[in-house]
Formats: sequence, C-alpha cells, structure tokens
Amino acid sequence: MVTRRDFLKHSSLLALAPTIPGFLARTAHAAAPQRDRRILVVLELNGGNDGINTVVPFADEGYAKHRKTLRLPKDRLIKVNDEIGLHPSLGNFGKFLEAGQLAIIQGVGYPNPSRSHFQSMATWHTARLDPEEHKGPGWLGRGLDAPGRRSSALLVGSGPPPVAIRGRRCSAAAIDRLEDFALDSGIDPRKALAEGEPADEMAAFVQRSMLDAYTTADRLQRLAAIPDSSRYPQSGLAARLRIIAQLLKGGLDTRIFYTLQPGYDTHRAQLAPHSNLLFELSAALKAFLDDLAAAQLADRVVVLLFSEFGRAVRENSSGGTDHGTAGPVFLAGANLRGGIVGGTPSLLDLDPNHGDLRRTLDFRQVYATVLEDWLGLPAHAALGGSFEHLPVFQS
Repeated sequence: MVTRRDFLKHSSLLALAPTIPGFLARTAHAAAPQRDRRILVVLELNGGNDGINTVVPFADEGYAKHRKTLRLPKDRLIKVNDEIGLHPSLGNFGKFLEAGQLAIIQGVGYPNPSRSHFQSMATWHTARLDPEEHKGPGWLGRGLDAPGRRSSALLVGSGPPPVAIRGRRCSAAAIDRLEDFALDSGIDPRKALAEGEPADEMAAFVQRSMLDAYTTADRLQRLAAIPDSSRYPQSGLAARLRIIAQLLKGGLDTRIFYTLQPGYDTHRAQLAPHSNLLFELSAALKAFLDDLAAAQLADRVVVLLFSEFGRAVRENSSGGTDHGTAGPVFLAGANLRGGIVGGTPSLLDLDPNHGDLRRTLDFRQVYATVLEDWLGLPAHAALGGSFEHLPVFQS
C-alpha cells in the first residue's frame, strides 16, 4: 500500500514534471483516436449577447417601437426570410446558412430566469434550475461520466475548466497556448528514470506519471512547431479556435472542447462594440470551419454557440441594453439540417412581469439533442429529466 510518507518521499521528483493534464498524458500512449468519433466545440458568448440585434426580427412592429437608437436598417441585414435577418457583421453566418451548415435556434431560455450573470451562467453550465445544485458537476461532465465511457474535455483559454465540462469521473483540464509546454532540457530527468526498476509502488507511479507528462509535452511542442498554412484573423478568439484545430489535426482523443469570447455585456453605446464582436466571431468561426474542412475533419465537429441570457427588449438611455432572458442559440457544422428552429419570440407580446421576451424553447432541449443525437451520450442523468429533441442533425 502506498503511504503518505511514500508519496512525500517522491513528491519533489514528481514536481519536476511538466504541468500536463492527466488525460493528455494518457493520450500520448493510447491507440490512434477514432477518426469517426464525433466532437463538440462549445463557444460561450460571455456577458449576455443581444439576440434581438443578432437575429433581427425586422418585420416585428415591436422592433421599431423598442429600438429607436439601436435599430439596424433593414436593407443592411443579411436576410434569412421575410421576417428576420442577421446582423450585417455576420456575413459568414449567412453563407453557413445557405450551405445548410447553421441552425439558428430561436427563443431559448429557462423557467423563472435570473438576470444575474453568475446565477444564469450556473444554470446553463449545470443544466439545473435549483441553485442548491449549482455546486455539482456540469451538464457535459455528467454526460461524459456515463458508465462504461472514458472521455475527456478541455478548455482552451485561461483560467480553470468551466463547470460545464467538470464531472466526477471524466477528466477536464485547461490550456492557453501550446508553447506553454516547452521543456527545459536542463531539468528533464527521463534518462535517469529509464535506468533500473522502480524500488516500490510509489516510485513506479512517479516514473509513469513523469514519463507520460514529458512524452505529452514533447507531442504538444511538436504540434506547436508544425508549420500551419491555415489562415486565421488576428483575434484572441481566432487564436483559441486555431489551437483546437491543431489539437484535432494532431489526433488528440478528446470529445469536448470549450472556449469563449468575452465582451457581450453591452450596457452602454452598444452599436459599435457589438458589431465588432459579431464580426470577430463570424471571421474566426469561418476560419475554423475552413481549417477543419481542409483537414477532412469537418464532418466530425459541431460548434455550439450560446450566451447566458439575451438582452432587454427596450434599449436603455445610454444607448445600450440591460440584462434580459431568452435569446438565440447557434449550431454550426457540416452535419446539420440548417435553418431556423423554433418560433421567433414576439417583441409585442412580452412577459408582463418584466417586459422581457417569452422563451419558446427550453435550453435543455438543445442540450438533450446535442448529447444524444450528436455525441451519443445519455441525456437523462446529465439533465435531470427528459426533454424533447430538436430536428437539427442529419439522420
């Protein structure tokens, strides 16, 4: 039996190993990943995206009534149908839609919504309405925890892994840059480790852990050093999506990738910053999907884009919008049916309590659809109930 004393005896040596997520280290020695295994990329639009000025209900009389300053001219919109259009900065989204590679899921929210960033994000991350359950695992973590499955999830970005991808059995980790795993050759003890047999069980554990970590660090370094001819715009989001593409092309056997784009809390002077955010999003997502297509990986990947809530229907006196409730969710990828899913909420028939949009779809319907119809993971335990699926994926 390994004792605390055994562990402490070897901990200084173990500390020399690169800080490599455990499941990445295991991947280095695993068999080649399944080339047909489906992948989900979650892109969080952090801060509360104004869905009304993203998927614009220009034919709704309430749009002109409630949006005097923020109303977007109809002739500049990317027309979807006779009632709605996309923000002018989402030109690439219009092309995705034409190609059947974008599903716009309208009016997504949850019962008794919170306008707190913290509470609403906790609800979306855990798929639980009771705040007492917000301390538990996330919806994707629970899905990956299913018996008989050994899967992993990865945040590409700074900070700890988000609650959404944390489970009890699945592995969740975070990386910011592939270059962060560059090795210092002066402290690489692999040659010494390879000499002789481990003296005890703890020594064997330390040896395996260190060899795995260094092998994986080598692999990530090689990935970072490979010339990449794919073209991405100069933005933080594009850089993060590029890392995800590199990891996919390098054969990382991970089911869930998570990243985010901050800046959507547009309380003041919304027009310009919101336009810039959507342009950055559109350009980065196009580069990512083009990269996957060139690598013949496009049919394996779907991107889920969500925000913790929409914005208020009525603009405020500062040329911005305050926290709202329901909003659009997007799915992008090659294996979608594409088009509009769900009814567009009315801007005249509002919730009488707060004057917000009435939701037309429960966010857990989106999650159930993604878990079962795309990832092949059980949704009931992950979501705490059964929810009707949406017709978004090709059969």
